[in-house]
This record gives sequence, structure tokens and C-alpha cells, in this order.
Amino acid sequence: MRQNLHLLRAQVQTGRMESAFLDKQLEKLIDLLTRMHFEHKQYRKHSRLEGLYNVISLLGSTLDLQEVLDLVMDSIIKLTRAERGFLMLRGDDGQLEVRAARHFDQQTLTGDKFQFSRTVVYEVLDTGVPIITTNAAEDPRYADQASVIGGSLRSIMAVPLRVRMRVIGVIYVDNSAITGLFDESESEMLSTYAAQAAVAIDNARLFSVTDQQLAARVEELKQLSGMDLRLNETLELDKAITLTLEFACRVAQADIGHYGMIQGDHITTIQNYPSGTEDTQPFLLDRLYPQAREVVAYGEMQIIRDEVRAQSVMFVPILRPREKTVTGLLVLRRTGSVFSDEQREMVGRVVLRAAIAIENAQLYAAVQAADRAKSEFVGVVAHDLKVPMTSILGYADLTLMDGNLQVEQEHYLERIRDTVRRMERLVSDLADISRIENGQFFMEETRVTVDDIIQAVRDNIITEVRRRNHAYVEHIEPNLPDMWVDYYRLLQVLTNLLSNAYKYTPDGGAITLSVRLRGDRIEFSVIDTGIGLSQEALEKLGTKFWRSNDEFTRSQPGTGLGYAITSSLVEQMGGVIEVDSEVGKGSKFTFTIETYKGQVELLA
Repeated sequence: MRQNLHLLRAQVQTGRMESAFLDKQLEKLIDLLTRMHFEHKQYRKHSRLEGLYNVISLLGSTLDLQEVLDLVMDSIIKLTRAERGFLMLRGDDGQLEVRAARHFDQQTLTGDKFQFSRTVVYEVLDTGVPIITTNAAEDPRYADQASVIGGSLRSIMAVPLRVRMRVIGVIYVDNSAITGLFDESESEMLSTYAAQAAVAIDNARLFSVTDQQLAARVEELKQLSGMDLRLNETLELDKAITLTLEFACRVAQADIGHYGMIQGDHITTIQNYPSGTEDTQPFLLDRLYPQAREVVAYGEMQIIRDEVRAQSVMFVPILRPREKTVTGLLVLRRTGSVFSDEQREMVGRVVLRAAIAIENAQLYAAVQAADRAKSEFVGVVAHDLKVPMTSILGYADLTLMDGNLQVEQEHYLERIRDTVRRMERLVSDLADISRIENGQFFMEETRVTVDDIIQAVRDNIITEVRRRNHAYVEHIEPNLPDMWVDYYRLLQVLTNLLSNAYKYTPDGGAITLSVRLRGDRIEFSVIDTGIGLSQEALEKLGTKFWRSNDEFTRSQPGTGLGYAITSSLVEQMGGVIEVDSEVGKGSKFTFTIETYKGQVELLA
């Protein structure tokens, strides 16, 4: 498309057209490509966060320490695309011990493969700050190390494992073949993962204590596991905060609890426990408790005793896992005895886990907001592009009417028209996706005959089918009842499925449309003898903008939106597309539509 746009600009500059106007439209289209590229990067970031969230959920599946350590390293290597990974824990003597050493093929490394940068590891352990080097062999900090030279190390990344404000170890990954593999976004992702991994390791360690401690810890773990389960069930920020406050008050046996959010220079309550108490209305925590400012400033838990009121108050900072900055404050109060060390430690564990869930909820809310903004942007752009595209197409048509054009010029103008038509289809798809995502896509259901829809579909696709020398076959069961459906959307669905069939079938194949009655619904099947879909491709089918990487698929025009829209349309019609495909033999797509008789009975 960019090539043709530049060619159009060259034609405009010859003086045959209004160059200023068309040049302005071209700049808008180029800007659109830039914006779409940016949105694609945001989508990749969203996908990576989603993948990270799914991997983190697996860590709660076992309490066997070595199994947890191996699972942590295998997951990290997969997420970062590293070649090797090491997980080291600090022993009682302060020295580091390699507890997991894994290769990208999920095999344990042997002792002769333990060449890693100890300078990097101990620097992270001492400072608690992540380290990235894009090429250790040329990095003046590490280039002269024997391990870097001997192991031909290139990309290196290491982050601390921290539990309850204490660094207990280091996660280290590297790659000897690729430079520049890791960046700041990878470090942030690994730091987030390390925070949850440290919790999983801590859980596993707790499960290995002696008999008397084990009984108490197991009960504690049950409570934390229940909290984790409930927190992982939601990505709503308000619910995550409410659950955190309830669990903290329960384990600390507190009478009153407040969750405060830092807003400017003050700390304002946004959640209170229990909801029926008289002092649970929003107020400034730092005015009632001056100690709150100190807790926020230093990020350390604090307990005070109010002898006059015979009350104990616990202040617990909520730390963002990656930046270690305080984002909120938990205040727990009870009358009578002081909070015990066990209760203090338990609340710390609750908050440590909850901080990750709260950040996930905040990230999810941000992703949702970005997704809504993207959908709105796409909708606006799709609408605004229609006028300039119509103008370009009109000017191309007018120019073609000039009898003085050379054959080559006519050829260029035909390519311009074809490009604009493809853009029109893309814009139409973008508009449909935007309306579907925003919930503004509505069906206008009417009574439709099978014969009418089949004739319209045939008219839409027969030219291309014949051009590709395909055999087109229709198996239509006689005396089929009418349907209750949106005529144009059903036509769009069938046209899309049949166009996919003839596009992804090598020339000279067979395309079949089958229609029959199944219960009180009409069943449509589109069958081809094309290239077929692998199991991996079937799992990704319907993902927006996804297309298979094989050469034949890439040679066919398409945006990766058609099937996603088709699948959504069928779902809104009350059905689902069933896919049966085999590589090299072809595919079959089947869905059903409600009959008119069925609609009458439903209304009755």
C-alpha cells in the first residue's frame, strides 16, 4: 500500500491532479500506518502481560521446593527467550547457592555448564537493583571477566528475589548467541515475576519446617491459599482492595480497618472494614494518625500503642512490587492487647500477596482503558477515512476516462483503484471490529428465504471462483423453511467463509456450500479442498490480525480480521462456528441459523 501511495504522489506531482489535496490525504494515510504500528506494540504488551499472569497462576500448583524452583526457571526462560537460567538463594552463611540451573529445553544444567557472571549476581544481591547488559563482551563493567570470556556471554539480565523487604536470592538469565535480547520492559516483567516467584519459594520453604512449626504454618498457608484463590478470581480493583482489607483484619483480629490511597499530599480512605461502623466514612488518615506520613515515607510497617484509649494501631504500607514505591496504606486498629509478632508477620504476608493482585488489577484496568481508547480511535479513523478514499477512487475513475492516457498510466491507475478498494474493505472490517468491541453492533432481524441468500452469495463469489478454476458445488436440501436473521450480516458471513475457501485452495480445487435443516435451525457448511489448518493454527484462528505464516497464505490478500468478525457475527446470531480441518486435505466450517418458525414459537 505504501508503494502505491508513493507512486500516486509521483503522479500528482506531474501536475495532472490537485496535488495539494491528494498529498494531504496521503499524509493522513501514512500517519494511520504509524498509529496502527503503535497500537500493535500496545497489543503485544497486553499479550505479554496476559501470558505473565497465566504463568504466575501456575506457581501455586505445588509446594515442593525443588519443583517450584524448576518451574520458576522454566517459565522465566520461556518468557524472556533466554538460553539458560539460574536461580540462586542466600544460605544461612550469606553465601549464594545455585538451587536451579535450567536450559531452554527444560533440562537441568550439569556442573560444567555453570559459567555465569558472579559479578552481576553479587551486585544484584548486594544492591537489590536489577541489572541488564545487552552485550557483556563489550560492556566495560564485565568484559574482562573470565566467565564472560569463557562462556562467550552476550545478553545478561539479573533481578533480586525479595520477600518481606529482604533479598533472599537472585534470578539470572543469559544468552551467548544474541546481543540486545533484553531491555527495560523485559526487566520490569522479570521483576514482577520474581516478586511472585519469591512468594512461591517462600511458601515452599515454609512447608519444609519442623513438626511444631509445620502445623502452624500449614494453617497459615491454607488461609493465604484461600486468599490467593479469591484474589486471582478477580481483576477488579475495588474487589481486590476489599478482599485485602478483610483478610488483613481477620488474621490480625482487628476491630476496625481502613485502606488509604495516596492522593497528592494526603492519604484518603477508599475502603473501610467493617462497613457498618460509624467511623468508616472517607477521611484523611494522615490527619487522624500523623504516623501514617512516616510509614509512607520509609515504606516500613509500624505498630503503635494508644494507652489512653487502650488501643493498638498497625500501619502497613502497600508497595508496588516492581518499583518498591508506596501506593497505599493499610491501617488496622483493635482494642485490648497489642498485635503479636505472628499477627504482624501474617499481615505482612497478606499484603505482599495482595500488592501483586492489586497491581494486576490496576494494569488490567489500564489495559481495558487503552483497549477502549483503541476501539474508539479505530472507529473514528475508519469513519474519517471513507471520504478521502471515495475522493481518491473518484479521481482515479475520472482520470481513466481520459482517452489520452498511456497503457502504463492506465495500469497504474487500476492498481490505485484496487488498492483503495482493499482499503475500503479494511476500513469496513475495522469499523465492524470497533462496533463489536464497544457493544454497538446491532442486528436487524427479518424473515429471509434460503434461496435469496444463496443467490446473493453466489453472485458475490462466482467470478473469483471461476477465475481460479475452482469447481463450485451447492447441496441445498429442498423445501427449507425461512430464517429469522439479519440478511446482510448472514450474507457477510457466508461471503467471508466462501472467499476464504477459494483463496486458501490452490487453483483447480473444489468449493462446496451445503445447506440443510437440523432441528429447528438451518445448518450452513462451507467445505474446501484447500491447504487446511494445523492444530496450532486452529487454536489461533479468530485472533484479530493473525494470519498463518506459510507462504501460500501470505500470498493471498487479507487483514486477519475477516474470520474474527465472522465468528462474532455468528455468535450474535445465536450460533457458533464449528471447524474441522486437516493440513493438505481441506477444511469445513459449519454454523446454524434460527428458522422463522422457531422465532414465532419463541415469541409466542
